[in-house]
Amino acid sequence: MNLEEQFGVSLEQIRRAAELLRSGALVAFPTETVYGLGANALDSRAVERIFKAKGRPTTSPLIVHVSTIGMARELATEWPPLAQVLAERFWPGPLTLVVRKKPAIPDIVTAGLPTVGLRMPAHPVALALLREADIPIAAPSANRFTQLSPTTAEHVRRGLGERVSYILNGGPCTVGIESTVLSVVDQPAVLLRPGGVSRREIEDIVGPITSRTQADSSEAHASPGMHPKHYSPRTSLVLVTDGALPTKGRGVYLQLRCTPVNPADIVPMPSDPRDYAARLYATLHEVDQQGYDWIAVELPAESPEWESVLDRLRRAAAS
Repeated sequence: MNLEEQFGVSLEQIRRAAELLRSGALVAFPTETVYGLGANALDSRAVERIFKAKGRPTTSPLIVHVSTIGMARELATEWPPLAQVLAERFWPGPLTLVVRKKPAIPDIVTAGLPTVGLRMPAHPVALALLREADIPIAAPSANRFTQLSPTTAEHVRRGLGERVSYILNGGPCTVGIESTVLSVVDQPAVLLRPGGVSRREIEDIVGPITSRTQADSSEAHASPGMHPKHYSPRTSLVLVTDGALPTKGRGVYLQLRCTPVNPADIVPMPSDPRDYAARLYATLHEVDQQGYDWIAVELPAESPEWESVLDRLRRAAAS
């Protein structure tokens, strides 16, 4: 089945998007995680447009998307054996590997750090775009900084409008939250952002890893997604562990157990962590448009399976 039959994306659209990227323009495109706002990763002026469009601080580095493991190796001064093992197991897929970069990657991509996050996305439209453009593509989520990540082309249009030159509409994203970011510069590997590949899946292959998911707001961050406040709807979001909801105003409750609660409207959420992640941003986008005074979310249990969801919820609710 070709891309047009499966996703409604024609070869002409892929070629147009690739041409724009090579010329220095911004293109939004689907990945299996969220929609990315892409620019030529080797063109510092193009990358500057990403930061301006998003209102993103330059202390937050960008992930560089590649079409093959070979392209990734060409961008790294060192490609540790661990990187090769993980790339062969999880690429294409929602795992970003942080390695030492070559000078060809501009410092603006990496917040001035000597490392770069590399990922080979699994979405067929993203891979087709990378192959047609024949360049690495720097791409954070295609939204304004700290706001909800987009999982549909409509989310991108609503959030960025004319700040993006072209949007490839490849349908809804299936993973629904951002990639896992893992530094393999040193041993043991360091989890910088939980995401679409779980800690347990990684440790099953490489053994125990450490974590560093927080960063000072004024310093260059080792990974995207380390700001205390992130992934936030415009409506105030409250985390709930005991069913105690806000008493003022009209609200909505994203609930796992689905027992009747007033005065909130109820949105039942999946009990499986992967299904929950796939629905989270789309659900928040939907309820954020409905004029509620608050959104309450029942926190899932503390467990490795829920690590990435809990990370997103806590950052979304941060002041």
